Amino acid sequence: MYLINGQWQAELAVNDRAVQFGDGCFTTAAIRNGSVSFLAQHLHRLRLACEKLYLPFSDWQRLEEECRQLAAREVRAVLKVIISRGSGGRGYSAAGCHSPTRILSLSPYPTFYDDWKTQGITLARSPVCLGVNPHLAGIKHLNRLEQVLIRTHLEQTPAQEALVLDSDGWLTECCAANLFWRKGERVFTPCVDRAGVNGTMRQHIIASLRDTCWQVQEVRESLETLADADELIACNALMPVVPVKQAESWRYEARELYHFLAPLCE
Repeated sequence: MYLINGQWQAELAVNDRAVQFGDGCFTTAAIRNGSVSFLAQHLHRLRLACEKLYLPFSDWQRLEEECRQLAAREVRAVLKVIISRGSGGRGYSAAGCHSPTRILSLSPYPTFYDDWKTQGITLARSPVCLGVNPHLAGIKHLNRLEQVLIRTHLEQTPAQEALVLDSDGWLTECCAANLFWRKGERVFTPCVDRAGVNGTMRQHIIASLRDTCWQVQEVRESLETLADADELIACNALMPVVPVKQAESWRYEARELYHFLAPLCE
């Protein structure tokens, strides 16, 4: 069941623009001990996405209350929030769409992340590249076909996550996570102003590393930059941070950055 516009139901109108065009945005958050982790950051990102998509959603207080209510009885779970432009319009035109649809759902927490934290993960390069689009870059819109294809290929490999490039060949992210790597005390993460998602945990890590011994920088680099990295980590709102033990043929033993960030990201 889904909480759709405040009502528990399992059906969505077939003319909702989320179904017709992927016209909307979403966020996925962790629930821990009855609270939504980083709720303010998730709502802020949804606001930015709605602005980018010219999506006239305004019921933010009610949405926040619903998020808190759904989380209140959960010890460990996943909350997904979708905002669709709603039903209406003809063809691509959004004229007449004045009532956005909000959809909230709960699902079990993926416990394999606990194993990833202790064992580390392997990354494999994906043959599927992300299209460059500065206007949509950074946000989590509902058009996720690239990620579906990336995941479909990934599931044919023994790796747990993907190394994803954009169509210009720059290292961008993983399939469902952002990427950081360390060389000495310098920490790097790909720019996501042309492709990719600016994850809430990515933003939190960048902020957490400011005014520390770690010098963080957003960069455009090729995949080969990982060859001489000392350490890699992947992150998203659910993991929230895991060490990478291998990317392609490159192996990594160090976990200094991981151990520094892990307690800051829970």
